[in-house]
Amino acid sequence: MQHSETQIQRRNLLQWAAGTSLAATLPAWAQATWPTKPVNLIVPFPAGGGTDAFARPLSAIFSKLTGKQLIIDNRGGAGGTLGAGIAAKSAPDGYNFFMGAVHHTIAPSMYPKLDYDLERDLIPLILVAAVPQVLVVNPKKVPANNLKEFLDFVKKNPGKLNYGSAGGGTSHHLAGELFKLQTQTFITHIPYRGAGPALQDLIAGNVDMMFDGLGSSAAHIKGGRIKALMVSGAKRNAAFPDVPCSTELGLPDYTVSTWYGIWAPKGTSADVQARMVGEVRRASQTDDAKAVWAAQGAEFPNLTGAQFDAFIKTELRKWSHVVKASGAKLD
Repeated sequence: MQHSETQIQRRNLLQWAAGTSLAATLPAWAQATWPTKPVNLIVPFPAGGGTDAFARPLSAIFSKLTGKQLIIDNRGGAGGTLGAGIAAKSAPDGYNFFMGAVHHTIAPSMYPKLDYDLERDLIPLILVAAVPQVLVVNPKKVPANNLKEFLDFVKKNPGKLNYGSAGGGTSHHLAGELFKLQTQTFITHIPYRGAGPALQDLIAGNVDMMFDGLGSSAAHIKGGRIKALMVSGAKRNAAFPDVPCSTELGLPDYTVSTWYGIWAPKGTSADVQARMVGEVRRASQTDDAKAVWAAQGAEFPNLTGAQFDAFIKTELRKWSHVVKASGAKLD
């Protein structure tokens, strides 16, 4: 009888705690039931961009494994900083998380004032995907089959071409500025409210080119709607072995990776943090996840906690130098 009453008390406590921020203070036996309700994942860009390309498959797998839905909450705007600010202020109750990207290590150098601090207000949990940047063009607008032909055309027509980005201060923007700096070319920057809208305008021919994360461009490259001229880095990507890398094309210092990670609001319990990391790792090992990551030329870096935090600090320093060297500004 004593044992039965204890079980009832625990069940009632869990039902009450699941809807309150006090769940974070429960003992380990209570937290072991997480999640008891849908989990919210804020994605700070419109649907259809590179972040979505990994967030949505992850959501489906997470939901299947845990039995509780991982809801994608797209909050686009201001180069991803609007959604980041919302995430930083969300309740640290174990049911709010944030899927940010490399853009969020660029933003502090680009925006004079942010309503959040990436290092102070958000806890880095796990780096889930990394893909190289790829230079893609609309084949109907840009008469080039390789980088040499592209550079010849750009230098003969300075300022004629424009490139779309996910917004001022994003990796798409800075990848373009770094490219211009290293190739001594002039291409006009056109910012959008996310990679999805920019990519759709590229396909439609409203912009000429993009420096995009391979994850969001992959399907359109394979479908022939856009053409890839170069991937960033020192090696070709296994998913696109015919696309040369920047090092072999004479740009050894052009190394730009688009990466995506998950954070929790400050105050989220350590137990829930560990559970979220564990579920994401479990999801990453499924055949479905491996197929999605491979199709997009992505790696699963699996950096967690202090390792992910150290990586973020390195990226903050790197992009600060690029912003200063290129003179990049918000449009």
